[in-house]
Amino acid sequence: MTSTTTTAAPAPAPAPVPAPGTAEPRPQGERRFGLPVATCLVMGNIIGGGIFLLPASVAPFGTISLVAFAVLTLGAIALALVFGRLAHRHPQTGGPYVYARAAFGDFAGFLAAWSYWITTWVSNAALAVAAVGYLGVLFPAIGAHKWSMCLAALCVQWLPALANLAGTRYVGAVQLVSTVLKFAPLLLVAVGGLFFFDPANLGPFQATGQSAVGAVSASAAILLFSYLGVESAAVSAGEVRDPARNVGRATILGTVGAATVYLLGTLAVFGLVAHEKLVSSEAPFSDAVNAMFGGTWGGTAVACAAVISMAGALNGWTLLSAQTPYAAAKDGLFPKVFETRKRGVPVAGVLVTVVLASALTVYNYTAGSQRVFEVLVLVTTFTATVPYLLSTAAQIYFLASGRSERVRPGRLVRDAVLACLAFAFSTWLVAGSGYAAVYQGVLFLFAGVLVYAVMAARRQRATDSPAG
Repeated sequence: MTSTTTTAAPAPAPAPVPAPGTAEPRPQGERRFGLPVATCLVMGNIIGGGIFLLPASVAPFGTISLVAFAVLTLGAIALALVFGRLAHRHPQTGGPYVYARAAFGDFAGFLAAWSYWITTWVSNAALAVAAVGYLGVLFPAIGAHKWSMCLAALCVQWLPALANLAGTRYVGAVQLVSTVLKFAPLLLVAVGGLFFFDPANLGPFQATGQSAVGAVSASAAILLFSYLGVESAAVSAGEVRDPARNVGRATILGTVGAATVYLLGTLAVFGLVAHEKLVSSEAPFSDAVNAMFGGTWGGTAVACAAVISMAGALNGWTLLSAQTPYAAAKDGLFPKVFETRKRGVPVAGVLVTVVLASALTVYNYTAGSQRVFEVLVLVTTFTATVPYLLSTAAQIYFLASGRSERVRPGRLVRDAVLACLAFAFSTWLVAGSGYAAVYQGVLFLFAGVLVYAVMAARRQRATDSPAG
């Protein structure tokens, strides 16, 4: 019997992971964000339009919902600190994708990039549709017909996309201006409202009759996703000057700033609007402004602030929607078209994202039912947490494996505690998204596995070819 030895074809070598602490090279003269703009990017993306409805959403649970807010704030800050540490050692564009790939390889990195990309373009469609509701307050003709509403939603999406295509210089300018403009009315209520605070308006501590733990968990399920966006500076690290230093600072400053506005704003509204009225309010900040100064102009003022807030969030999320696919495309894990870059912006990623978001928006208005769209939006609450879990797991891996080039020994205990808290927070986010969202989200992830299989096959063919 003759023995035959078979030699397996060599596996394709993974694209090299940049050395820790090494920022990616950039073309001469290309503009980057400073610390103020990076901080505004984080704050602007965390605070979209949800804050204008949050006080009324959690009012039925009573003031115990403020306890849930405090717990979530601690979790979000822990997550922000972990992103800051990871960005210090991996200051490249891509954020969670870069960290997951460095720790666990190409497949984990791809899942992080794929999940995050789904989150961004579906969320962009949701933000645009929500912005139309506020535009209808300012311009009633917009809400007269579904096609006028659809056109307005498309304009709201494409204007930030055009600002992104113009270059990072304009993205930063829009983000800075929109953040300043939207925070003016929010701070008016959050700070000024405390001078008109009436404890009699607070209502009961527990308004539902359930246990304290149950009330905190139930209100947290509504508030859980208020802090999505803490990773914004990390994802765009390649566009930040001195990213090893500024990304961590921007992430922490932006998260703390957003948390301060959330907590003070919600507390002020609780003390300005009577509990029985707040429970059924459709514009709690409008009611709060009316309670402070009288009159009925609060609705218009809040509508303006909401539109500005959502425009700023769309501007930032449009940039982020292109950065992660760009980073993955450079490593051969996403189609090469996403690597196309002009004036500091991955133009192909911006265009593909806005086209997908626009198609979803048109479908939302033509289908005649909100159900499918709402299911897709719920899916993003799950897909957004997948990169969080992978990033915090990567930090835990670096700590547990003793990778000294990524973790300072003197900070080992502190970093370990923060990583565990952030991982628990991310797990809580997944649990809060609900069974249906997790089920649908897993299907989206499985679709990504098919894309990864195709891209991996292409890399294998390139390796096996004589030219490779």
